[in-house]
Parts: sequence; structure tokens; C-alpha cells
Amino acid sequence: MDKISKDVGDIQSRLIDHRPVIQGEIRFFVREFEEKRGFRENRLLDNINKMVMETNQQAVPKCSETMHNHLCEALTRLEAANHMAQRIQQRELEAQKSTRLQTCMDRRKVDWEEFLKEQTRLREEVDDEHAKAVGRLSTQYSEMKKDLAKFSSF
Repeated sequence: MDKISKDVGDIQSRLIDHRPVIQGEIRFFVREFEEKRGFRENRLLDNINKMVMETNQQAVPKCSETMHNHLCEALTRLEAANHMAQRIQQRELEAQKSTRLQTCMDRRKVDWEEFLKEQTRLREEVDDEHAKAVGRLSTQYSEMKKDLAKFSSF
């Protein structure tokens, strides 16, 4: 009887209580998932490692060499530009020191001021002539208007 009640209890627990079966299935699923995932991640990490190695062996040295060549070329050009700028600066200093040049520059300034004064005077003359011409034309048109008004009254 004892054995029967134990068997009935086992049967009842198997029929009603599915936890042990579900737990076994869950363990199996988790184990399968972790193994497949582990393989997939391992493959991805291997591919990434291969790409990094190829980059380190091929791309980095090539980029370093290209960069070095271009930097050397840029440095050479900068040195040439710096040398030209120094020469230009030195010429300007020498030109400023020259008294002959300074007197010529002073003379040019005076000439320029006289030129501006002359231009101002000429502009005023043109403005006056223009004002006179406008006045004459206004007078002429007003007279013509009066004459027209006389003839239109007939």
C-alpha cells in the first residue's frame, strides 16, 4: 500500500506538476542557445581579429608612409613660403629706410591731395552747370506750358 500511494503520488506529480519537465527543457534550450551563441561570437571575434591584423600589417604602414611623404612635402613648401615672406619683408624694410623713396612717397601724397582738391572743384563746377541747365529747362518748359495754355483756350 505504501508503494501504491508512492506510485500514485509520482503519477499525480507527473500529470499535474510539469515543473521538472519544463525545467529540463529550459536547461536544454539555454545550453543550446549558449553553445550556438558562443560559436557565433567566436566566429565574429575571429573575423574582427583577422581584420585588425590585416589593417595593422597592410593599411597602417601604407598610411604612415603616405602621411610621412605628404608631411615632408608640406614642410618643404612651408619652408619655401617662409623664405619668400622673409625676403619680401626685408625688401619692404629696405624700401622704408631709403630716404629717396620716402621723399617720393611724400611727393605722391601731396600730388594725390592736389588731385582730390581739383576733382572736388571740378565736381562743384559740373554740379553748378547742371543746376543752371535744370533751371533753364524748367523755365523753358514753364513758358512752353503757358504758350500751350494760351492756344488750348481757343
